[in-house]
Amino acid sequence: MNAWNTARHTLLDAALALADRGFLAGVGGNLALRIDRDTFAVTPSATDYYAMTADDIAVLRLDTLKQLAGTRAPSVESGLHARLLRRRPDCRASVHTHQPVASAYSLLHRPLPVPARWQPQLGQTVPVCGYAPSGTGWLALRAAAQCGGKTRALLMANHGVLGLGRDLADASDVVVALEQAATAWFDQTLAAARTPHRHAVLTALHAFFPRPGVHDMTTPAPGLHSSPSGISRWPDVEAVNARLKALVSQPIRPIRPAHMETVLRYFEQRCQGSKALAERAKAVIPGGVQHNLAFNYPFPLAIREARGAHLTDIDGNRYIDFLQAGGPTLLGSNDPVVLEKVQQTLRECGPVTGLLHEYEVKLAELVCRHVPSVDQFRMLGSGTEAVMAAIRLARAYTGRKFVIKIGGAYHGWSDQMVYGMRIPGTGRLEAIGIPRGATAYTQESFPNNLDAIRLRLQLNRLRGGTAAVIVEPLGPESGTRPATADFNRQLRALCDEFGVLLIFDEVVSGFRTGMAGAQGYFNVKPDLTVFGKCLTGGYPMAGGIGGRKDIMQLLAGGIGGNNSKRAMVGGTLSANPLSCVAGYYALLEMEKREAAVKAGRAGDRLCDGLQDIISRLQLPYVAYNQGSVVHLQTSGVLLLNARNPLHLLREVK
Repeated sequence: MNAWNTARHTLLDAALALADRGFLAGVGGNLALRIDRDTFAVTPSATDYYAMTADDIAVLRLDTLKQLAGTRAPSVESGLHARLLRRRPDCRASVHTHQPVASAYSLLHRPLPVPARWQPQLGQTVPVCGYAPSGTGWLALRAAAQCGGKTRALLMANHGVLGLGRDLADASDVVVALEQAATAWFDQTLAAARTPHRHAVLTALHAFFPRPGVHDMTTPAPGLHSSPSGISRWPDVEAVNARLKALVSQPIRPIRPAHMETVLRYFEQRCQGSKALAERAKAVIPGGVQHNLAFNYPFPLAIREARGAHLTDIDGNRYIDFLQAGGPTLLGSNDPVVLEKVQQTLRECGPVTGLLHEYEVKLAELVCRHVPSVDQFRMLGSGTEAVMAAIRLARAYTGRKFVIKIGGAYHGWSDQMVYGMRIPGTGRLEAIGIPRGATAYTQESFPNNLDAIRLRLQLNRLRGGTAAVIVEPLGPESGTRPATADFNRQLRALCDEFGVLLIFDEVVSGFRTGMAGAQGYFNVKPDLTVFGKCLTGGYPMAGGIGGRKDIMQLLAGGIGGNNSKRAMVGGTLSANPLSCVAGYYALLEMEKREAAVKAGRAGDRLCDGLQDIISRLQLPYVAYNQGSVVHLQTSGVLLLNARNPLHLLREVK
């Protein structure tokens, strides 16, 4: 019985992991695990995997399919799984899913040729099993006949795909690799045929085999990289922009006075401690707050305790923390595992020595392992510092001066980056106290406009060239104006064409959208990557820069060295033991718990619920998400028209 329970819990964990990665959504699928020579466990049919419990999973005899345990009937495909497990004693697990691209390929009724990259999991070709009705012995016989020898993957005509493995993780990897291999075949075939918009064809395949909530296949599939992605789907950018444009064109709709009075009454009656502290703050702190996130009407809330997903203010009121400090506390606030390691470091070493510490190396190794484009990594104090270093490094490496950013994007508050902020096309509008020379070589281009970037690159060639293009890969202002699905890939090609460095600002997206960041999701390698926020799990000194070794070597410290030139960066508290320990264990826990994936699916559910409320009540809001980065827009600031000053003044008002 213990073996049964262990197997059922293992099966539940595997099913949830596959559902999180988008392979069991909408049209379902089923999994099976051999327990011993005589029994196996299998999931129910047509189940909601997020509502399923271990007790729902059936334990069956392998020979007779007699149900020995489980509160629900087993999958109708249990006979298929049983026959496969009996035929293949080398395999303990089987996974059956309905995957859009691989399922579409099966309609061709010919074996799938497998690129070398996926041959270790799939072999040189994947056979196709002819059609047979679901749950029939006919289907089981046909599939088992095809899965002799070392075959571990099978395409079933009109009936999805099948993966076999030594365990459930191994079988899951097979079906993941199969979808990627089928996608690569379609992409290559359509490219050879010079089919325009071939990625749109892959998207159409998803429409033909609908699966709600699954990633947009115009970008690499989440979960098909070295680590699963926290983004399960990419928003329809055209539809989002259309909704935002409609929002901007509407007259302002204020909250009704009676309802506003109810809200304000709460603060007056329940938050007197916060109100008093906010008044004291105004006397000694400019504006009364130190960070924009703290702004709240009618006054900031003063927080006494942050733990997990909840905040408690100094008046004892408890809140659900959707903000999570703007992104860094992906594990939840004050995670006990990380806290214990930090406290141990403080006891043994203290917060800073100025000398080399073991966890500097461990953290750098961890970042290099997870982020494909990073050969070397340098810790800094904040995202702003890391952007400054990346731009200085790009100019030192290329010998050029111009840097192009996307209008409206936020890359910190350094002099050279306070340009074209919040509203595209506004240039130096917010550069108060900043000399013109500081932004003389900073340029901006409108979001998603590759033609405009190309033009700037061509013009800059006549003036000494462009050092770098810096982007937030999700889109400006953390995806407030989302990037189109193929923008980053096309931008990479454009930078290669002009010999320009591509800098990804992953302060928001780094580790929060997956251990490989947004570049892992888009399968695009920037030359330099800026890190922040999540890097240390919410602890201070959260900044860093990573990239190609030949570029990063210009940051080498010390006197002299192998390079005749060097980009000067520094900071006494950069890479201090406390921050490096916090970062190392925070990233380990994010990886172990698949925190980005779980947060991303929570973001999906939150966004879907918001969209339902907005639609049902006809509210003037727009909701969409990129994994756990959930946008609830009440205005379309990034769509304001800065090209027409009169129009802009009217819209800003």
